[in-house]
Amino acid sequence: MSALVSSSARVNGRIDKHRLWIVFSLTSGYMLAEAVTGILTQSLALLADAGHMLTDAGALGLSLLAVWFSERPSTPERSFGYYRAEILAAFVNALVLLLMSFYIVYEAWQRFKNPPVVIGWPMLIVASIGMVVNLAGIRLLGTLSGRSLNVRAAYLEVVSDLLGSLGVVAAGVIVLTTGWYRADPVIGAAIGLFIVPRTWGLLKEVVHILMEGAPSGLDLNKLRETILAMPGVTSAHDLHVWTLTSGVNAMTAHVWISDAADDPAVLKELRRIAKEQFGIEHTTIQIEKECESSAPF
Repeated sequence: MSALVSSSARVNGRIDKHRLWIVFSLTSGYMLAEAVTGILTQSLALLADAGHMLTDAGALGLSLLAVWFSERPSTPERSFGYYRAEILAAFVNALVLLLMSFYIVYEAWQRFKNPPVVIGWPMLIVASIGMVVNLAGIRLLGTLSGRSLNVRAAYLEVVSDLLGSLGVVAAGVIVLTTGWYRADPVIGAAIGLFIVPRTWGLLKEVVHILMEGAPSGLDLNKLRETILAMPGVTSAHDLHVWTLTSGVNAMTAHVWISDAADDPAVLKELRRIAKEQFGIEHTTIQIEKECESSAPF
């Protein structure tokens, strides 16, 4: 999961949970089958690919969890609702996956020094079934991926799974045709390392959101300049933009306007600019006129 999946899968203004549920069920079911077969056949490549699929099942599960939480109403204690549930779950998921990746690489090194006998046929059969599962997921999500960032993230996860399954098939073929059992830990380590960059990127993004950093891709200086360029605006202070959850940004600002400016018109235009030009849905803007204070802060 590169970067984090958004709080819901919206297609043409509605949440499409049906296809996400199907792909989540296929991915989770195959992940369990792959893990069990990996243990029985002593195939690290299968176990590594099962860990890889856990990444994708987690991403799909987070999307579905976020949909469920986002449908819950806000409360006086949680005025923004349950947006941060997705972020907290992603944080835990990223930590677990990093630890799993390091363990896979360590285990691969141990097995490379003393390779166990790997049963090739079950390994090859299960990996081939995995390719079919991944192709089905790609077909289900492919038509939606261009219209929804959430579904696109899930789609890319399934595509990366397909590559992992191809790696396991390659290991199975090598073991069956050459008897070189070290092919299994070599490919297992490669799959384990493949998880690290995207998981690390996810962890960095989650921490950035939890630290209430400015949303990635949003130029805070440009936003400030745009506000200051508005007719009637003389200064802007305490400008803060942060992410509540992926795809949902918020902003607060203290804006000073000239005595002749129209307060409601300026406020309306500020909100329009924030939403249309910078993708900020939630805005809290305090408007004050210069005559109300001789020393703006």
